[in-house]
Amino acid sequence: MYKTYFICSILILGLIGGCKKESSVNSSASNTLTQSPPGFPPIPWPTDNAFSQARWELGKKLFFDVLLSKNNDISCASCHHPNLGFSDSISSSFGTEQRAGTRNSPSLANVAFHPYYLREGAVPTLEMQVLVPIQEHNEFDNNIVDIGDTLNQIPLYVSMAQEAYGRIPDAFVITRALACFQRTLLSGNSRYDRFLAGKGNLSNSEIRGKEIFFNSNSQCSSCHGGYNFTSYEIENNGLYLEYDDEGQARLTQQTQDIGKFKIPSLRNIEFTAPYMHDGSLASLDEVIEHYSSGGKGHPNQSEKIAPLNFSQQEKQDLIAFLNSLTDYEFLNNPLFQN
Repeated sequence: MYKTYFICSILILGLIGGCKKESSVNSSASNTLTQSPPGFPPIPWPTDNAFSQARWELGKKLFFDVLLSKNNDISCASCHHPNLGFSDSISSSFGTEQRAGTRNSPSLANVAFHPYYLREGAVPTLEMQVLVPIQEHNEFDNNIVDIGDTLNQIPLYVSMAQEAYGRIPDAFVITRALACFQRTLLSGNSRYDRFLAGKGNLSNSEIRGKEIFFNSNSQCSSCHGGYNFTSYEIENNGLYLEYDDEGQARLTQQTQDIGKFKIPSLRNIEFTAPYMHDGSLASLDEVIEHYSSGGKGHPNQSEKIAPLNFSQQEKQDLIAFLNSLTDYEFLNNPLFQN
């Protein structure tokens, strides 16, 4: 059923190809939005969805608009709060009519660079990704064609769509505008980034935590390395012996994929609790304890997960280092607020 649902989403996207809104971003800010942080690659803009201010403005408006949900009661931002690194503060977010979600809302910071989307990596592009929450019963429970029909009754949306894409606000416009906005959610100015650039210092505890994080014994950086602190691999981290949510196996139907989920970025992790695909770990203390213990020993558990037996001081130092990855400029950027 999950595979059928995914295929239908892709087919819908493939088949659907008078007021003036005051701009909330000037040309200088527009240049900032498209400039990758130091050490990051350029934003991979698709040829059919290059950045423009008009597209960004439309995408931002859609991101915060409850019209995307069937009952006009939630928006993308309801589950992805700007001040929380575009994640949520509860285990699983509520959908339309307060329907219980099934997974923890991941951060959208730096999603421009992800090679695939959803926890099991089932969707290859940001443009396609938005179809999943729109159609999911426990999320927006809507149809993108119906959303387009609704937006076509609103002169402002018609005007913005024409300016951005030269067409009415249909599925093509909705998916691409939202993706355009999300690709600019760039976070790379934490205290750790400034430390690497020689523009700031870390505390002694943070330095010790950094050394633990990057040493060959802990192997933290083998999964959470690189500029975005993730390898993007899909792995089983030994969270459970039995999984209610089978992860990648939902897509592949293969037993060797049970419990495998995409490795998340650690940027802004201080503000993205609770953790794991189901939000079952409430704090970084619990996360560190899980990895220190070596996991539950599921048959699919990654070989990288092994008992580390961190001391209490080492746990505190690791958390101090992880907190240095917080980018307050990103969390408080007025351009990303509603």
